Amino acid sequence: MTGKRKLGLWMCTSLVAGSMIGSGVFLLPASLAPFGGISILGWLVSAGGAMCMALVLARLGATMPRVGGPYAYGRQGFGDFVGFWIAWSYWISLLTGNAALAVATASYATVFWPVLGVSPAAGLATALAALWTLALVNAHGVRTAGLVQLVTTVLKLLPLAAVGTVGFLYFQADHFQPFNPAGESAFSAVTATVALTLWAFLGLEAGTVPAGDVRDPARTIPKATILGTSIAAVVYIACTAAVMGIIAPGELALSTAPFADAAGSIWGTWGRWIIGAGATISCFGALNGWVLLTGQIPRAAALDGLLPARFAHLSPRGTPVVGIFLSAVLATILIAMNYTRGLVQAFTFLILLATLATLLPYVFTSMTGLMMALRERSRSRIGGRAAARSLARAVVSVLAFGFSLWAVVGAGAETVFWGFLMLLAGVPVFAAMRWRGGDSTRGRSASGDGTGGAA
Repeated sequence: MTGKRKLGLWMCTSLVAGSMIGSGVFLLPASLAPFGGISILGWLVSAGGAMCMALVLARLGATMPRVGGPYAYGRQGFGDFVGFWIAWSYWISLLTGNAALAVATASYATVFWPVLGVSPAAGLATALAALWTLALVNAHGVRTAGLVQLVTTVLKLLPLAAVGTVGFLYFQADHFQPFNPAGESAFSAVTATVALTLWAFLGLEAGTVPAGDVRDPARTIPKATILGTSIAAVVYIACTAAVMGIIAPGELALSTAPFADAAGSIWGTWGRWIIGAGATISCFGALNGWVLLTGQIPRAAALDGLLPARFAHLSPRGTPVVGIFLSAVLATILIAMNYTRGLVQAFTFLILLATLATLLPYVFTSMTGLMMALRERSRSRIGGRAAARSLARAVVSVLAFGFSLWAVVGAGAETVFWGFLMLLAGVPVFAAMRWRGGDSTRGRSASGDGTGGAA
């Protein structure tokens, strides 16, 4: 792919921010309402943990700008089997996340077409139309997907910025009293809110995944990752605080469209429509970013011989269409399950599973970052600047690792149990690839060096 067709800094930044800023920011104020003002602390902790992970990814992206992002880093640090596990769990997470975002897009569109909320068939058709439209956009080329991501990110940030700024003129501080109304300890309340807000930060690794399609990846990926995560964190905290300050806690907890309700109380019906449009665009833009990843992750694993070679095939426009379309088919099945009576709870559980599955790449990525930092420190002059920088990177990696483990605890024992079974389900696939390819699979590497060994 020529330089003119590759992703620049702002497209890559919009991919990071746009992949994170989706349905979560519009739904979470209602979910956090029972926790009151202490939920803002949960947001701050989540933002801090996400920024630590972003710093780790930025460093790895500068040092190893390779296709696959966390998958490539985990494989480089721990070998083929861990790399396969990361790719497997991450792909499952993307599938369920795409299904959720497509459904959320149709859900927010009910502001304009109420029939979508009363007709399961109409809602299903709209969700599938959003999913397959973006599958076709991404199949057309990463540059096209990048342009869609840039436009949708700008459009959805405008209404969010309106609520997050003008909303404070209608702010009522007494809505935050008592500070912790949940009836549990402050630590337990913050842990619960971190678990709730974690979904909103998933996608911060988006800029590292299509490294082969990024212009000057060693410089662009770190900057885009930090910028995108920072933008998302500021938007989340400001907008959530504003909505909680506008709508009384009891009313907010019952709201199905908290941002639209907040805008309606300020600007009336037209304000509700504008925010409804922003929410729909937000979900659509996040879905676009995640559809792009569903092609890149399997492709990276296939190039390393860990998934069938078909996933590595590129179309004439340079896109991994097999992964994109197969992922869309599987997400379609999940969406159909969501619209089938009696399976809604199963679909909701899959979303929790998706969040847990995304934590596995974060855990191994943070440890790869730690190993790299310790190796750099051992080569540095004791007391020198390089040694101090390596120590700081090691501390950030440990913090990112600790945050990931904390988030796993917050996911709950049942989710962890089923998540472990999901990981074990991938072992036969890995065994089959080893049986077919033998040790020769270690020679083909998307990561660039073909070793697949420890960093």
